[in-house]
This record gives sequence, C-alpha cells and structure tokens, in this order.
Amino acid sequence: MSVTNLQVLVVDDYATMRRIIRNLLTQIGFTKIEEAGDGADALAKLRAGSFGLVISDWNMEPMTGLQLLKEVRADIRLKAMPFIMVTAESKTENVIAAKEAGVNNYIVKPFNADTLKKKIESVLGAIG
Repeated sequence: MSVTNLQVLVVDDYATMRRIIRNLLTQIGFTKIEEAGDGADALAKLRAGSFGLVISDWNMEPMTGLQLLKEVRADIRLKAMPFIMVTAESKTENVIAAKEAGVNNYIVKPFNADTLKKKIESVLGAIG
C-alpha cells in the first residue's frame, strides 16, 4: 500500500493553516485528509477513526499539540501513531519536550511541500 493512501489528520486552530497544510499534502499526493480545529476534537477523531499520520500545530487552545501528543502516546490503540508537530517557534526546549513526549518529527513554519514531504518520508518512508 502506498504511503499516500494513509488517512492524515491535520490539527490546527487556524482554518487557514489547516487549508495550507491540506493543499501541501495534496501536492505531495495524499488524498485522504481530515481536519480538526483543536486537540480535543483531534483526539475524538483519532479514537473513532483509522489514521496513519497526525500533523498537529503546537500552539492551540484549550489542548495544545504537546498535550495531544501525550494523550496519543498514552492511548494503547494510538501510541504507535506517527505524529509530526508543526510550530512557529524553534525553541530548543520545545523540541526537547516534543521529543521526550514521543514526537516522530518536527516542522518549523513557514514550510513548503518539499520540506513537508521530507519530514513525512523520514517518518513513513518514501512517498510515491
């Protein structure tokens, strides 16, 4: 099965950013893309669906991307879920916190389709 057949959940509290990431994923070849506006919504969708990848913003209310990651890693059914964190800040302590919580990769905004593709390939293997 091709990596691009996986269902991807894009989590961000800004609809514009969700749309940008969705468009980049489409450019790379992904077709099954779902969105969530916050961590709690994302967690409910993850528990109800069968996703192959989560791309989540760090800075959200009321549940941050880091809190979402910790919830995913604590859930027996979801703990192996590939998880990529997106952030506007490249603070070392954020990167360390995300790594300690079990993030698979990390992207700093702004980014393009090529960067997103490389980050996804480092987690899932070759695309296309």
